[in-house]
Amino acid sequence: MRSSSPASRCSSDLTGIYVCEKKSCAEGSCVINKLTGLFKEGCAFIHERNQTAVSSIMYMQSLSSVAEFCDEHNHNREAPNLQNRMCDYRSTWEVIKNSTDFKNNPPMTNTSHITPPVFSLLQKRDRVICLVLDISKTITGGNWINRLHQAAELYLLQIVEENSYVGIVMFSHIGEIKTHVRQIVSDDVRKQLASYLPAASGSGRTNVCAGLQLASEVIRKKDGNVFGSEIILVTGGQDSSMKKCFSDTVNSGSVIHTITVGSSAAKEIEQFSKETGGLKFFVPERLDFSDLLDAFSGILSRSGDTFNQSIQIESASDSIGGYKQLRRTVTIDSTVGRETFFVATWQTAEPPEITVSDPSGKSYTNKDFDIDSIFHVARLQIPGIAETGEWIYTLTNIHLSPQVLTMIVTSRAANSTIPAMAVKAHMSKDINDYPNPMVVYVQVSQGFSPILGANVTAIISPENGDPISLELFDNGAGSDIVKNDGIYSKYLFSFPGNGRYSLKVHVQANRTIIPQTAMRWSHAMYIPGYVENGKIKMNPSRPSVIKNDLQIRRGGFHRTAAGGSFIISAVPVGPYADVFPPCKIIDLDARIEDNKVVLSWTAPGDDFDKGQAAGYEIRTSETPLELRDNFYNTTFVNASSLSPEHAGYKELFAFKPEAFTTENITIIYVAVRAIDEVLLYSELSNIAQAVMFIPPMDFPSSNMEFSVSTILLLVFGLLVVVCLTASTTLCLLKKKDKKTVLETTTKLL
Repeated sequence: MRSSSPASRCSSDLTGIYVCEKKSCAEGSCVINKLTGLFKEGCAFIHERNQTAVSSIMYMQSLSSVAEFCDEHNHNREAPNLQNRMCDYRSTWEVIKNSTDFKNNPPMTNTSHITPPVFSLLQKRDRVICLVLDISKTITGGNWINRLHQAAELYLLQIVEENSYVGIVMFSHIGEIKTHVRQIVSDDVRKQLASYLPAASGSGRTNVCAGLQLASEVIRKKDGNVFGSEIILVTGGQDSSMKKCFSDTVNSGSVIHTITVGSSAAKEIEQFSKETGGLKFFVPERLDFSDLLDAFSGILSRSGDTFNQSIQIESASDSIGGYKQLRRTVTIDSTVGRETFFVATWQTAEPPEITVSDPSGKSYTNKDFDIDSIFHVARLQIPGIAETGEWIYTLTNIHLSPQVLTMIVTSRAANSTIPAMAVKAHMSKDINDYPNPMVVYVQVSQGFSPILGANVTAIISPENGDPISLELFDNGAGSDIVKNDGIYSKYLFSFPGNGRYSLKVHVQANRTIIPQTAMRWSHAMYIPGYVENGKIKMNPSRPSVIKNDLQIRRGGFHRTAAGGSFIISAVPVGPYADVFPPCKIIDLDARIEDNKVVLSWTAPGDDFDKGQAAGYEIRTSETPLELRDNFYNTTFVNASSLSPEHAGYKELFAFKPEAFTTENITIIYVAVRAIDEVLLYSELSNIAQAVMFIPPMDFPSSNMEFSVSTILLLVFGLLVVVCLTASTTLCLLKKKDKKTVLETTTKLL
């Protein structure tokens, strides 16, 4: 049957009919339930194949008439979808128009000026890489060459994929080609390439262009082309002449990955990465730690061949006192284990005592490691596939004075058909101004399946000062948009100063939870069918849906990943006022229980998602747009009895609402704002909806007839009782009167 009831579609101009898709509703019974105002379960809205509506591309691209985004005039604001919840009931076109791109570049109105599109055909080629290493003395720290050699050697021996072509260039005030590209086909080739790494510093001045120009020459010599090649530029010096080669370099077709070292590095270095699509990393001047090793470990092939990619399992470094130990446990899970390396570094002349124990109790000691006493590195490769389970390593400082000890563990996927657990980290922005917050994002997955229940810690390292540690969550609150999607996040808003910052993450879990079937991260809508020329044509059955209880539990795992770098500016000097409000509540939920509205949400903090808010302001309305646009003119709810929880905890609050009634349905929209101790307000929460169904007072005619006859019988029975009572009373009165007359007569006689 054709229905005028609105379906969750955008725009609402799209026409169609309701049909039974499931067995729970009989054919032809897709009618509105009078008690609930909703269609029976199993009813589906089937679109007409031929439409006149032109929107929305984000909803139904398959319809030929649809060619535009929905806008403020035709957007379906009543639809209970993610667009309305996350975008404050704004249409797609409204969101797009408010973006930075469209504000700075308004769309053209004259179609004759539109430039024809240009298509480029890309073809996979051999991976060609050139290391461009700064050996100048402008980088502070006497052990720079030592650390550079350790990190570049790690990259060549363990990280870069088999069959890649690698060349090496060094530069200070001039450049030098150490080796032209060689294809990595064996461990011997890897070691030969590592033998060309620097052993001593060059002059004091830095000439980045000299290194980049020689890198292009090295790459071009392979097959005469540099397009699609990669350059890994490592530098920490000032160079005001970079603009001379900047344009030629970024237009050459090479992808440039940059590793910037220390606070003295030229501010323009990252522009090479930004313009060419390369990765960018920052290494603080505390070179004794593992930051440079982690940066090289994060430069992987983008070919999609994850089986041959290196995976960083562990990165630990600490200043260890005399005769003290760095002792940790690291888990080798079943998805990795091939080409597993344990690499230790130290500072003193003699190496520490090293012990590595596998899950079966077998121990590896110094005699099993390849030890390089010159560059202070020891390397152990586990033969075959490393045993699954917990490995324990111990580094013992055998000297009286403290020194920094480091352990790096890398591996590769154990099976080409089973994807390894992977970690990707990034920041929400590359450049940020205080006091605007940033968000740290970490995606933990196995193939396309999210990994739940992991402990994710982000380490933020500034140019100067101590690192910042943040615990990330996948709870659908605060900065985390969707719960249990494998993307963990946290706000970052407090910065010790201006300059560059680096991001590194540690991921660990004793037991992991993974959906049984690969969860589709594409949210493309299933289309049950369509109507054409009055005939219903149904599509194949809906793909199976993953339920929360369809999970598999596996053992633990460890991962470490470098997440690149970012720049912060406008941070004030010295103490500053509280300018950080509580974060927006994004998981507000409302339901009706015993004629009360019961609200639940995750508590924000005093500063975004940290600390404890001071209070809440709760308001209700008949329409969501009134809450959004005129929050202070809506109905106030007294929440003075509610004491906020600490950030991350669940809040519950119930209140008796004013009734907003539409026919037989009471709908109440609710929104919340959090307040901190200096009266800073959070953004308005998502708008929750509570619905109460009021059954209509319908009485069937048969029941009415029965009720009338019953009443008549009752009335008749009552009259009979009254009559009998009156007759009895009258009879008794007559007898009494007769007795009185007889008594009087007797007395007279």
